Amino acid sequence: MKHPPKKRVLFVCVENSNRSQMAEAFAHIHGGDQVDALSAGSAPSGVINPKAIRFMAEVGYDLSAHASKSLDEIGGAFDAVITMGCGDNCPWVPAKRREDWGLPDPRDMDDEGYRAVRDEISARVKQLLAEL
Repeated sequence: MKHPPKKRVLFVCVENSNRSQMAEAFAHIHGGDQVDALSAGSAPSGVINPKAIRFMAEVGYDLSAHASKSLDEIGGAFDAVITMGCGDNCPWVPAKRREDWGLPDPRDMDDEGYRAVRDEISARVKQLLAEL
């Protein structure tokens, strides 16, 4: 039995240290080997926010293995490109589907606020994967 080709999904935010990293992680969690998920930033910080690592550990995912990447390092076309709310700061990347989720940057939020953004990202990724 032949497996359908993996769906390629790219999550983009400015620093690639919080929202897009969590979205990539949730795509791996929810999509398994059916999805090729990547994340990148238009101006990457070079580090993953320690809060993102801590709050993803709460759901059983080790984000410390990820790296903050530039969009310049990412190539090819995607089934979906999702921006996290960076508006004009996110350059155009070829994709069949494009969405801007307009999520607030949780970087300076308290723990409850950060978890709320994390859980919203999880729900949106799950819905996106179901629609691809």
